[in-house]
Amino acid sequence: MKKVSIRAAAQSRNISQQKLTIGLDLGDRNSWYCVVDEAGQIQQEQKVRTNAKALQEVFGAMPRSRFALEIGTHSPWISRVLSGWGHEVIVANARKVRLIGESRKKDDRMDAQTLARLARIDPELLYPVKHRSAQAQADLMMIRARAGLVRARTGLVNAARGLAKSYGERLRGCNVRNMNPEKAEGLSPELQAALEPLLNAIESLSERIVEYNERIEQLAQQSYPKVALLKQIKGVGTLIALTYMLTLEDPHRFQKSRDVGCYLGLQPGRRNSGQSEPQMHISKEGDPYLRTLLVQGAQHILGPFGIDCDLRRWGLKLAERGGKNGKKRAIVATARKLAGLLHHLWVSGEAYEPLHNSRRATVASAA
Repeated sequence: MKKVSIRAAAQSRNISQQKLTIGLDLGDRNSWYCVVDEAGQIQQEQKVRTNAKALQEVFGAMPRSRFALEIGTHSPWISRVLSGWGHEVIVANARKVRLIGESRKKDDRMDAQTLARLARIDPELLYPVKHRSAQAQADLMMIRARAGLVRARTGLVNAARGLAKSYGERLRGCNVRNMNPEKAEGLSPELQAALEPLLNAIESLSERIVEYNERIEQLAQQSYPKVALLKQIKGVGTLIALTYMLTLEDPHRFQKSRDVGCYLGLQPGRRNSGQSEPQMHISKEGDPYLRTLLVQGAQHILGPFGIDCDLRRWGLKLAERGGKNGKKRAIVATARKLAGLLHHLWVSGEAYEPLHNSRRATVASAA
């Protein structure tokens, strides 16, 4: 593989000083790239190792070019590396590019060619995605790691409960945060012996999750003071607020606050044609974890512990006239409204008034 990299680097140096477009299909170990000139002719096709050293040998000394690569696990750091070498980088959303996602002749080489040709014609055809900065990604990894522990704990708790039920017994308590070996004291001796290591693991995971909660709280206070603006809404804690800010990173990338709901996939899809306007499910685009957190926040706002506010009144009114699935639809709609409200507070820095719209309507009717 080393010989291939050296030969590819030599070929790259021989390419004339012209506007080049390069499609880069990323793989976990090897990536395939295709170099296209201004006339659309393929100048070079080759594999390269997916690491910084190999990429620098091939692309580091190359004149400023336009790179197109698919979004994926390696696209954040590779896009930053290529940008650091002075190249123009376009990260394509392959799910929206049918020539890539639904091609019948799909392989790495063909995908690289397609990326290069589309980027040469019009980059907007690739539905470019903007990656967050390295610092934001590093901070967000702490939240992602916590989420991984929560999923693991949930799986272990479900396993423990399922094993107990299959033996005709039940674990005491339903709070996963307090699941420990003491919960098995009322079980039969053989079941206690089987579940003790499992319950110890659950207790250990809960302790690690608490440590992450403290680190996330400290990170928000030290590096992201605007989290306090978002936490003014009851039902939005540090986890939701910080995840929201790190995922969006730049609030000014959205012209309107309502655009955030569409960006996070909380807006119903649309396929209108002629007189047909079918009701569709939400698109579920964007970050799934943040979307889940916003739905959890909406559930709290509409739940028994939510305080009286415009958002709660609007959601409950929507649920009343929603039919069989009215509550579910109201929760998703409230999450979409919540996403826009958080963006508005972040940009404006205003103090949150829970009943702002209701009071304004009362004053207007009284006048």
